Amino acid sequence: MEQEQLQVKTPEYVSLQFKLAGLGSRTAAYLIDYAILVVSQIILTFILFFSLSFDAGAFYFDQNTLFITLYLIAIFVLNLGYFALLEFFWRGKTIGKKLLGIRVIQENGHNVTFLSSLIRNFIRLLDVYVIGMVLIFAHPKHKRLGDLAAGTLVIHEQGKNSSKKNAVEQYIEKCGLHKEDLTLESFDIQQFHQRDWQLLNTYVHRIITIQQKEKPILTEQVSEILLPKIDTRINQYSLSNESILLLLYLHLKDEWEY
Repeated sequence: MEQEQLQVKTPEYVSLQFKLAGLGSRTAAYLIDYAILVVSQIILTFILFFSLSFDAGAFYFDQNTLFITLYLIAIFVLNLGYFALLEFFWRGKTIGKKLLGIRVIQENGHNVTFLSSLIRNFIRLLDVYVIGMVLIFAHPKHKRLGDLAAGTLVIHEQGKNSSKKNAVEQYIEKCGLHKEDLTLESFDIQQFHQRDWQLLNTYVHRIITIQQKEKPILTEQVSEILLPKIDTRINQYSLSNESILLLLYLHLKDEWEY
């Protein structure tokens, strides 16, 4: 099936285009994740087996009951938490989705929230996978029941050519800056929205072309808008505002550039 284009208008009135992930890539990603879960469950089963006591007696019976209860809880948490937690903290990706180059997003183009990820993956446990496949194939936006309930989409990430740097990346490299020079957590990244990315993206492309005397004015204007969102992070760095904005660009680029 050919990749279908979908245009989404964000709450910030920005139009984004995505390539919807179809049945083939989603199934392949799920099989990879499922294989990881199976191996994890086998390991847990071995741990349970060697933890059980086969001696007679009420004490051993109660102990075995406790181990089996913990085992069942661990299996449930693993099956739900693997998908829900990875998708939330890894920007809509699991290991399988990462390998296949797809990710989950909200219908408005924003990153998937923890509640949405929890809903779509809880329903995965209740859904018969054959029904899910039929829905993905038949639905115009390739949604299964979990996506319908959570308001999510699965899209292809735009491939990036790491061997060729664009003008902004060349400028950042020339400044001697590296993404690792600014440490940001997932919570910090989530403080910025599509409108912030548009502003920052415009700034960094403008800063490499304008005259030197104009840079401080533009940098100050953009800094006043964006940097207060991570002021607790950047206080520990002895970097100029321009450097911090350029490093912030490298972080948000992975988040917002599709």
